[in-house]
Amino acid sequence: MSPVTRYRTIALLALVGVFVSAYLLLYSLGYYGFILCGTGACEIVQSSKYAVFLEIPVPGWGLAWYGGMVVLALIVAARGVEASGPALLVALGATAGLLFTLYLTFIEAFVLQAWCRWCVVSAALSVLIFLLAAPWRRLKREPAAG
Repeated sequence: MSPVTRYRTIALLALVGVFVSAYLLLYSLGYYGFILCGTGACEIVQSSKYAVFLEIPVPGWGLAWYGGMVVLALIVAARGVEASGPALLVALGATAGLLFTLYLTFIEAFVLQAWCRWCVVSAALSVLIFLLAAPWRRLKREPAAG
């Protein structure tokens, strides 16, 4: 996959995350009386004390993160240059997003013992974005000319 295609894919996945986060944020702010979850325990997760982080609903953090990832990934895709500041920010952002996702997934699994389908979708998107951003590539050094 070419770098441009990878970053466009990151932008597309992040756009899906924007919609998921916006839906969950609207629910958490009271604009929906119930959450469409099918099976699962979305209301348990969304109404827990862990649904707010630093006084902001977790979906608000998700909306900001996914929105930022869309913008940064599109900038990198438009430039077609992976060795740029925005590409580094995508890699760092993908890593931060994955770490926060792992924390939230741990809370769902071991503290709440309840799973929200929308949260699982968001977690899958975070993992895919991280894998596509491939931040470990930044750790490689160019061989010395000699």
